[in-house]
Amino acid sequence: MSQNKVGAVMIVGAGIAGIQSALDLAESGYLVHLVEESSAIGGTMPMLDKTFPTNDCSMCILSPKLVECGRHLNIRIHTNSQVIKTEGEAGNFKVTIKQQPRFVDIDKCTGCGSCAEVCPVKVDDEFNQGIGKRKAIYKQYSQAFPNAYAIDPQKCLYQTMGKAKGKDICKKCLKACQAGAINHDMEAKEIEIEVGSMILNPGFKVFDAASLEYYGYGKIKSVLTSLEFERLLSASGPFDGHLVRPFDQKEPQKIAWIQCVGSRNAKINKNYCSGVCCMYAIKEAVIAKEHSHIPVDTTIFFMDMRTPGKDFEKYYNNAKNNQGVRFIRSRIYEVTEAEDGSGDSVIRYSNEDGQISTEQFDLVVLSVGLEPGESSKALAETLDLKVNKFGFAELEPLTGVNTSREGIFAAGAFSGPRDIPETVMQASAAAGAASALLSQERGTLVSEKEYPAEKEVAGDVIRTGVFICHCGVNIGSVVNVPEVVEYAKTLPTVVMATEKIYACSQDAQASMKELIEEYKLNRIVVSSCSPRTHEPLFQETLKEAGLNAHLFDMANIRDQCSWVHMNEPEKATEKAKDLTRLAIVRASMQQPVQPVFMEMNHDALVVGGGVAGMTSALSLADQGFIVHLVEKAPELGGIAKRFSTGFRGEDIKTFLAELVERVSSHPKITLHVGKEIKDVGGFLGNFTTTLNDGEQLRHGVAVIAIGGQEYQPKEYLYGQDSRVMTQIQMDEALVRHDDLVAKAQNFVFIQCVGSRCEENPYCSRTCCTKSVKLALKVKAKNPSANVFVLYRDMRTYSYFEEDYELARRSGILFVRYSENDKPVVSKEGETLVVTVKDHVLDRPIEIEADVICLAAAIKAPEDGKKLSKWFKVPLNNEGFFLEAHMKLRPVDFSTDGVFMAGIAHSPKNMEEVISQAKAAAGRAGVALSKEQVESAGLTAYVNKRKCTACGTCEAVCSAKAVSVDLENRVAVVNDALCKGCGACASSCRCGAINLRGCTNEQIVEMLNFF
Repeated sequence: MSQNKVGAVMIVGAGIAGIQSALDLAESGYLVHLVEESSAIGGTMPMLDKTFPTNDCSMCILSPKLVECGRHLNIRIHTNSQVIKTEGEAGNFKVTIKQQPRFVDIDKCTGCGSCAEVCPVKVDDEFNQGIGKRKAIYKQYSQAFPNAYAIDPQKCLYQTMGKAKGKDICKKCLKACQAGAINHDMEAKEIEIEVGSMILNPGFKVFDAASLEYYGYGKIKSVLTSLEFERLLSASGPFDGHLVRPFDQKEPQKIAWIQCVGSRNAKINKNYCSGVCCMYAIKEAVIAKEHSHIPVDTTIFFMDMRTPGKDFEKYYNNAKNNQGVRFIRSRIYEVTEAEDGSGDSVIRYSNEDGQISTEQFDLVVLSVGLEPGESSKALAETLDLKVNKFGFAELEPLTGVNTSREGIFAAGAFSGPRDIPETVMQASAAAGAASALLSQERGTLVSEKEYPAEKEVAGDVIRTGVFICHCGVNIGSVVNVPEVVEYAKTLPTVVMATEKIYACSQDAQASMKELIEEYKLNRIVVSSCSPRTHEPLFQETLKEAGLNAHLFDMANIRDQCSWVHMNEPEKATEKAKDLTRLAIVRASMQQPVQPVFMEMNHDALVVGGGVAGMTSALSLADQGFIVHLVEKAPELGGIAKRFSTGFRGEDIKTFLAELVERVSSHPKITLHVGKEIKDVGGFLGNFTTTLNDGEQLRHGVAVIAIGGQEYQPKEYLYGQDSRVMTQIQMDEALVRHDDLVAKAQNFVFIQCVGSRCEENPYCSRTCCTKSVKLALKVKAKNPSANVFVLYRDMRTYSYFEEDYELARRSGILFVRYSENDKPVVSKEGETLVVTVKDHVLDRPIEIEADVICLAAAIKAPEDGKKLSKWFKVPLNNEGFFLEAHMKLRPVDFSTDGVFMAGIAHSPKNMEEVISQAKAAAGRAGVALSKEQVESAGLTAYVNKRKCTACGTCEAVCSAKAVSVDLENRVAVVNDALCKGCGACASSCRCGAINLRGCTNEQIVEMLNFF
């Protein structure tokens, strides 16, 4: 490792992973070079309609990050670029980037589209998966950053026919561009940068379904891939979100999804599970019903339904039980075109009992798997990285993000298929790892953003500007946006109102700033989607325009109008008018609010001394922060002390011993072992945690990593016979060569014990893989042993599919049982008998078992409720900690300064625990890197003349922000603690306490409009 480190990081790939890593690092004090091979950042996520399991609009939650990334001073974006050469070592790399010409000057292009209007060349639109056309000069999608067009040199008439011959062929774009942004003479250039670390997130490509001819893709028009179907559903898609068949615009009434196309197929060297296909198929089947104007029957053909993520099982059950999605466990033989001339597809398949059936559908969607793209393979080769046999980057064991080269980290699908929450989590983990590597260089290369002087608006006539968003067709297809705009123009204080296709896009933000200046606006109202995700984006634009960020209000006419009243457009429009009117009233009464700044305590608290807690503590300490690690047990290690080997064969005992040693000897980590938390107070930047021995720890952030617990089975004779044991007990018995296991001949593994049931309605994620691993261990020790695995769905996701295949080849028998007909364990004399109905034979079978291993559920931690109360953080219904946003903030709590990691968040394997622990440390490091804590200032305040010191406000404040000063007989608000919830103001009998930004007077005035 170089001693001359550079405080900059190069990130390759600007999808959601690259964007998250870039923002984390830039906010932590590092210069970021974001390298993207296409003409715009965003990756695959802009192509999606909704995201599972929340059904959030994909573009809606991504767009603020695009704008934030695009306007961040310390993120330098290199589009149309690829890495071609690297030199150096960790801490100091010299990288050569080759940037292909765009033929459009980004600084001059206004994104008006005049060039594309006159361009005569139409080609298949890759962004829309070939459904529909684009021009030779194009912008990938409406909200794309940079907000500039690009010329496709392979399709442009001048570039392909005129330039080489010196002839002025076409050049219509040049004449149409009033900004003078077109430059056909641009050439490729090489850019050399110096960075201390690299993070690789080049994404993936989808499997080419045409290579499997029996699915009919490419031959039958009604057979689509899942990504093509996403474009049909998307508001920005070729049909504006109207669900029709691309080839004849007919609305489909029956749609089928076929799972595992290009996944779980050893014949084509794709014997891994892509992990996301089952969930996106369920999502598409549900959303298809919403998008259609006629009833739609949706059917999913599958082998195993794999929904092991957080809240995924609930999503699956809702689709099956409430949404009318049909699930058929089957094996597909072929897809053929219907002979009736309808263009439909006919699926021939076998049921579980072997019966052959056929069924005709208007559309067939192939759930294609994920694989590394050609650019990913080239990048791995350029950087001399190890890849696995499938072409994905091979990570170092139990590191979560480390590639085979020091200083180079990976996130997202570069190292294997994963969904968006995992990708974002790993992106923050990689950013944390890079930050730890370069901690001494933090802040050496960054610039501070400067805002224009804030305009003084006190005493000015209120001049309100109103912006109504179409959100593609998310809002515009239901709400009559032009009608709402015209209505807004008639309202008091409004001096201008306009509509935007996407109010959150880069060009819309630039336009908003121009209109503020042109019309001398001093209040802004935006009617669009959720303030929860978009309010900070618009407030930042106000600050850039010289207005106080709080002279603003937002009406959510997407969630509260177009989505909930999708079948009542007239009523939705009237409601949108009402909400916009109320926002205008409230905005007209808004006053400038100044943020509150407080000193940041740069120490961190980590609660939990298992693998997650120790990993977070080490990462934070390596970033340069002092860490207090609290563990209630008498020694570190957690549940991992009972494990022998990891899922990839790692020696867990050795790994854990080394981890404990590193934590114990780290100069910046103070251990508090055998101690418990008694109380917690404070806020981001200034927490105080009291231990049970009276010691008080002061810290700026906290990471909660308290693990989980093993379900103690009440079924299958567990606890009544020593031969019935859980997976952990079985693992321990195998390690110590217990005679009970060593002499056994018949082994039965029973899955989903305490999971996927009424008590615990979630999948515990790791159990299927753990049973397969244990079964293989048994076979390795005793090849003649009879091993049975009784399961509902085998959920060996990702590369663990190889273990499942090996188990079947090794003679391990897998018998599926149904939820309503579970196995029965009985005792006949001293013999254990397991009875289960075989789904193939369609009759009960009896197995005399020597050992029964139960895949016991992973349950939420027993201390979760206490910590939830102390840190003021939420739990879900099952007792696991609830993140602020599943996609955007998967390790953050809604309470600022508190983060989560490990099984306390949800069941996961050790590699995933480590990744999330580093992510939590990375996100905590972003907060700790600030010199001050900034509070928005929207806090409660007390009118001392009215206050009677009754204490009601103190009693109702969950944030502990209000206290009564008994000496002066008045309530006092701690601005730093106050969350602005308004509970105190609504409870005050004498009206002495009010809330900035939402005063009693504002509420009364809003109500008066009715």
